[in-house]
Amino acid sequence: MVNGYAPANLQEALEIRRTRKVVPYAGGTDLMVKGTKDAVYLFLGKLPELIEIRSDDQYIRIGAAVTYTQALASDLVPALMKEAISRIAAPAIRNAGTFGGNLGNGSAKADSVLIDYVADAKLRLTSVRGERIVDVAKFYLGRKKLDLADDELITEILLPKTGLENYYYKKVGGRNALAISRVSFAGVILMDGDKIARCSVGFGAVADTVLRFPELEAQLIGKTLPEAKKRKEELLRQYSEKLALTKGRVSAEYRKAVCMNLLRDFLTEKGI
Repeated sequence: MVNGYAPANLQEALEIRRTRKVVPYAGGTDLMVKGTKDAVYLFLGKLPELIEIRSDDQYIRIGAAVTYTQALASDLVPALMKEAISRIAAPAIRNAGTFGGNLGNGSAKADSVLIDYVADAKLRLTSVRGERIVDVAKFYLGRKKLDLADDELITEILLPKTGLENYYYKKVGGRNALAISRVSFAGVILMDGDKIARCSVGFGAVADTVLRFPELEAQLIGKTLPEAKKRKEELLRQYSEKLALTKGRVSAEYRKAVCMNLLRDFLTEKGI
């Protein structure tokens, strides 16, 4: 029985994906932990089309099989993403783990996925039928549930080229290294002159998916920092009402308190 395929190029991989029930992987760091009995694997880690980081007029395009170590060495990858992935596990895991794998695992604890959310990243999904571009927030349908057809592969992550410079990021774990997030938080503020043009706030590892509340973020758009500061306490109250968190390794109450502290600290650091 064939227990794996190692295609030479993306087209070959897509044909196998179309005709066989396979488990795609590149670094395999999650598969080494959980495994899948009697699974047939599709190895994507060496495909030329998936291991590039490039840019176009709008996006930084990160191939799904790009490793964290590769991204950390790239001048194209935004500092916010680099800060998040630098906290992933240890060098050996970062040498193997990939962006596509972090997404495909379907976990809200995935460190790079939080940044995808606050960046409004898009994903390129490809099959022999063609390709489609999906907002990352619409790709996640729930815990371990993805908008990915049986014949599709994640092929690229598209990050905006600008607008992520003024950021805040924190990861809370049980230890300083090799820690799975108990709570993770990222926020981005983009100013247009003296007014807020964009505010993006995401909470990771606290629910079935990364949490963002665009309707609350929108309350700050068009405001000066002093005007936004006047709304701060009311905004925090509304976030507190919205944050319905799951219990994990620690209580939901603890997680909520940490989330609110991080949100307050982010707003304060950015002058709000």
